[in-house]
Amino acid sequence: MYKKFKLKNGAKIVIAPMKSTKTVTVLVIVGTGSKNETNKIRGISHFLEHMFFKGTEKRPTKLDISKELDSVGGSYNAFTGKEHTGFWAKVDSKHCDLALDVISDMLLNSKLATEDIDSERGTIIEELNMFFDNPMMRIPFLFEEVLYLNNSMGWDIGGTKKTIKSVQKIDFMDYYKKYYTGDNIVIVVAGNFNEKLIKNKINQYFNSISKTKSKKQLKAYDKQIKPNVYLKYQKTDQSHLCLGVRGYKNGHKDKYALNLLSIILGGNMSSRLYMSVVEKGLAYYIYTSPESYNDVGYLASQTGVNNEKCLNAINIIIDEYKKIKNEKVGIEEIKRAKDYLKGQSVIALESSSSMASFFATQELDVGKILTPEEKFAKIDKVTAEDIQRVANDIFVDKKLNLALIGPFNNKKMFRKILKF
Repeated sequence: MYKKFKLKNGAKIVIAPMKSTKTVTVLVIVGTGSKNETNKIRGISHFLEHMFFKGTEKRPTKLDISKELDSVGGSYNAFTGKEHTGFWAKVDSKHCDLALDVISDMLLNSKLATEDIDSERGTIIEELNMFFDNPMMRIPFLFEEVLYLNNSMGWDIGGTKKTIKSVQKIDFMDYYKKYYTGDNIVIVVAGNFNEKLIKNKINQYFNSISKTKSKKQLKAYDKQIKPNVYLKYQKTDQSHLCLGVRGYKNGHKDKYALNLLSIILGGNMSSRLYMSVVEKGLAYYIYTSPESYNDVGYLASQTGVNNEKCLNAINIIIDEYKKIKNEKVGIEEIKRAKDYLKGQSVIALESSSSMASFFATQELDVGKILTPEEKFAKIDKVTAEDIQRVANDIFVDKKLNLALIGPFNNKKMFRKILKF
């Protein structure tokens, strides 16, 4: 289903042939993100992602880059997270060489021109303005700020307006040299391609990646002794909130039990929280999901409710947490959750882009790839006892956290109900 090898510069390569598709996706993931930033350069991971699209020696402008992929109907983009930065292009399989050429050129030959940096500052500041004006989008990041206060894991990926205005070319070059190295990069090519030629082509386009060792990722810490509340006062008709608990880091043995627990609680439209919150008219949406990083993790439920119903919604979420903690989940409910999780995985992996992401994140985060079948076997092994054990481990008072955007500033009112 896939093959792995390394380039001489240390870059890890995964090729995943898919004869059932007519597309190919080239994805490069670098093991760095906002977690590796200092106060002086907050937002530089995301800023640098933008700069890779501004031009190279071969393709001097952003238009020169975009028009090549646009001219073949390709999809392309990039993303920045707390621990990853990724770049990808998805094209008709006959344009595989073009995707390899453009992505490698952007990654390895960006001009990082001072005038381009200066012009992009305004774009990113407007992106920050859009982000801050959208409570639904912002609330998960505020929840992480609660969890990782005074730690780079809790910082907004976009940085601050102050740092975006102040970072200079030398800062970008220094950051690039520290983290954009072979040992910190995974390249995945997934889709319909010539398997006999692809290895040489990848080497041809990516052999100039730096061989130096990357700087180690900064460590996140995960300590808490009592429930935390973070209120962002804003005059709104609807309050958006994230309520959750500390969970598990990447590779934890109870990963699949936690995933199933989150689906049962709020993973789909037949979940417990959806039926008790949305179907009863308290909110338009609610969902529960786990998040795992290299050092830390959590599970959280997010919703947006009428301000007057805010306390009621929080009480309902906590009640559902307590219920799954105190009562074993029934066989039928577990089966539905398992089938949902496996079904969603199968649907996602029909596309070359999803397949590329599936392999890249596993290889980068844990250095070991499980096939869908191997993952499904682990899912099937989870029992009702496992789910209840995990619920009792995470649903305790000292791990509870609430972040809320709305017209509230009385933390005591919320602290009173944050308990199991």
